Amino acid sequence: MSESSVTRRRPMWARTRQLFSTLALVAAVVSPAAAQETEPLDVEKDELKFGFIKLTDCAPIVIAKEKGYFEDEGLSVEVIAQPNWKTLLDNVISGELDGAHMLSGQPIAATIGFGTKAHIITAFTMDLNGNGITVSNSIWEQMQENDSALDMPQPSHPITAEGLKPIVQEYIDDGKKLQMGMVFPVSTHNYEIRYWLAAAGIHPGMYTATDIGGRTDAEVELSVTPPPMMPATLESGNIQGYCVGEPWNQQAVAKGIGVPVTTNYDIWKNNPEKVFGVSKKWADENPQTMLAVTKALIKAGKWLDETDADGNLVNRVEAAQILSRPDYVGADFDVIKNSMTGTFIFQKTDVREMPDFNVFFKYHCTYPWYSDGIWFLTQMRRWGQVTEAKPAEWYHEQAKEVYKPAIYLEAAKLLLEEGFIEEADVPWDTDGYKPATAEFIDGIEYDGKDPLGYLAKHAIGHKD
Repeated sequence: MSESSVTRRRPMWARTRQLFSTLALVAAVVSPAAAQETEPLDVEKDELKFGFIKLTDCAPIVIAKEKGYFEDEGLSVEVIAQPNWKTLLDNVISGELDGAHMLSGQPIAATIGFGTKAHIITAFTMDLNGNGITVSNSIWEQMQENDSALDMPQPSHPITAEGLKPIVQEYIDDGKKLQMGMVFPVSTHNYEIRYWLAAAGIHPGMYTATDIGGRTDAEVELSVTPPPMMPATLESGNIQGYCVGEPWNQQAVAKGIGVPVTTNYDIWKNNPEKVFGVSKKWADENPQTMLAVTKALIKAGKWLDETDADGNLVNRVEAAQILSRPDYVGADFDVIKNSMTGTFIFQKTDVREMPDFNVFFKYHCTYPWYSDGIWFLTQMRRWGQVTEAKPAEWYHEQAKEVYKPAIYLEAAKLLLEEGFIEEADVPWDTDGYKPATAEFIDGIEYDGKDPLGYLAKHAIGHKD
């Protein structure tokens, strides 16, 4: 997609809306918003259906709809909750949905053929961080018995899985396996809970050509549970812990059934979480619509991360109110508000300020980084979902099949011209790879330009 591919159109309703907007601006004399004017594109399709899972990080799609950013782009969007990640992906592939809130691993896995085979792309990363690992009250009490440093009102963070190791061994000695939930085989949650366990020397199991459950050699068995079902499944005793996004960790605290022991911010600081995914076929058939959607989502991300002069997030309470509605996340406003406004409750005595628990725009987070995609590919290889060793070039090529920064940059350029973003909001000249970082719970450095070197650094899992 090139700059010359951009075409403009103003449907009658949009022209009318623009007229009223212009009159309102004139009436308001001059304000900072006066420089902002959306120029709708000549979209190929203006009635769209987007899917989402009931998690707070669906916020960019919800906010783009509720604040009128889709409408500004000439789009009428229906936002539809999906029962689970597989159904969501299947509906995008079948065309029932035009696009969706997706796990970062989903477009990659579909494109390389792990699970359902389909070419899915993304031009927009929806957020950073946002997940937690929660264990039952009983497991937490045992972890405190195993590690006295945890047995205090405000234990030091990050909390590793070291205190869990003796419990895991007791289960094995009794002929059982500790059971923990995650949301999907290629979810960030699966890779994060595996990372947390393996960093403490606990084997989370391998996928093989014949073991699609990923339990070969497992000391802890992981299974799939839809996010909203996590607290109830924990309470029933079918699992002893889980990794999930919000509000389902804070829900466990509110219900008094579990203790979040860590967040994915502490496992990998500012890790990528969800993306907005569409099929490549859809994007090829609707290039102007794809640009318009990306523009609206960028505006939504910026709105979500807007701060006042003191750095306080000014729109998150309103966002939490919107998300708490039954047609969106459908959880208690107070529970959603905690993490969305930068407060995370581990225990009633351990309430911490985490302003970056949910990041929707800053740190260039919405840009579709190749290095993010490569990290997920390394995890798919580490745990056996990619069954054979691949050359380094394969990782870079697959990431570029899925992540589409050219679309993002074209949308961002239009927003810059229209006055909605600043020059510094976008990494215009990047090669698509973030700087190497060792801000992981085990201190191992990740460099997206060296996927094989990264794999070789880990004690558990494939190393090539």
